[in-house]
Amino acid sequence: MEAVAPLIVITGPTASGKTGLALSLAERHGGEIVCADSRTVYAGLDVGTAKPTVEERARVPHHLLDVARPDERFTVHDFQTRALHAIADIRNRGKVPFLVGGTGLYVDSVVLGYEFTEDNLPERVKLSQFSIEQLHQMIKEQQLPFPENNMNKRHLVHALLHPRTETRHRNIPDENTYVVAIATDKIDLFHRISTRAQDMFTADIVGETKRAAKIFGWDCGALTGNIYPIVRQMIEGQVSREEAVEQFILRDRQLVKRQLTWLKRHDYIHWKTLTEAESFIDALLASY
Repeated sequence: MEAVAPLIVITGPTASGKTGLALSLAERHGGEIVCADSRTVYAGLDVGTAKPTVEERARVPHHLLDVARPDERFTVHDFQTRALHAIADIRNRGKVPFLVGGTGLYVDSVVLGYEFTEDNLPERVKLSQFSIEQLHQMIKEQQLPFPENNMNKRHLVHALLHPRTETRHRNIPDENTYVVAIATDKIDLFHRISTRAQDMFTADIVGETKRAAKIFGWDCGALTGNIYPIVRQMIEGQVSREEAVEQFILRDRQLVKRQLTWLKRHDYIHWKTLTEAESFIDALLASY
């Protein structure tokens, strides 16, 4: 019986070099990449989500990119369903699946086999007692997309509950899944974040934001998070370009803290530098 390809998971904080590492490894080992990012699922938002380029996608097949409209609700359950299907398809074709991204809830939903429930009335009542600001913070911490009307408490509670994790099949991944997180020096990571922020504004993030807002409206879910509210302030003359860049750098630094907090809960993760991760995964796949 032919061996089933392992699932290689590459995660870590934003701007840590996951994409480049995954591309190199997938090319070398006949792999395909399943993107675990709550932002890159949206079509038409390429610059602001640091989506893999056309050239990168030509090198290695990518899955779970551009699968939703910016005004469409895309849940963790939606991601899990599509990701599991893509992973099974990749394996069935004799390829190696690489699950790559920094959205912890997306990664965990696949790696730990989340089950979902449609609603939980006691939890709904409990969440309704929190302020809008507190609900915003919960959504950010869980790396969930904001609802279209992010100042409506009912919509915020709905975003936290649908779908809601009920149980997990496992507390650790199965034996054929390997989770590697990129350990990066803080100074180097913050330099990468600063450089990427400058690159986004050079690459016409303003034009991308204007086009999306014209088609879908400013209140659509995908434009209420990430870099886009900051760019809106710039477009409306509330901040300068330099101030917008600084705000985005600060936002990404805060995101890094949340991502690291999420990942450090899991003892099964192999923390490696980029160089160490490449050697470690090469060794894992050498016998496949």
